[in-house]
Amino acid sequence: MSENIIKIFTDGACKGNPGIGGWGALIIENSLETEIFGGSLNTTNNQMELKATIKALEFFSEPKEIELYTDSKYVKDGITDWINKWKINGWVNASKKSVKNASLWKELDKLVSAHKVEWFWVKGHSNHRENDIADELANRGIRDLL
Repeated sequence: MSENIIKIFTDGACKGNPGIGGWGALIIENSLETEIFGGSLNTTNNQMELKATIKALEFFSEPKEIELYTDSKYVKDGITDWINKWKINGWVNASKKSVKNASLWKELDKLVSAHKVEWFWVKGHSNHRENDIADELANRGIRDLL
């Protein structure tokens, strides 16, 4: 990867599941930190984890080299492993049920194909500076709705 790699840290949060949710992302490009966040009134934690990643990738109109850090194994495993089987099987999972959040997964898949993304999982709530910022942004998304 080149020196101009963008680092993105994402997180989602929900008060109730389903409930009021928020998403946040810290985007680091050339030492410049940009914070984005938002929320939804009737959502789930997994939807907010996906939305954080989608919104962060939508931030760029041109293809970029990205290291994307998430504390959601659902997002990381879904986009790096499960999605290939879902697409082959017509968006049906191993339990022969429709994939939950398929519209968000399809949106994320389309965005990922526009960039060169390397995926990383980080342990949430473990004093990881950038992940803690993403968590705070997700919670700010919730507070803005209250």
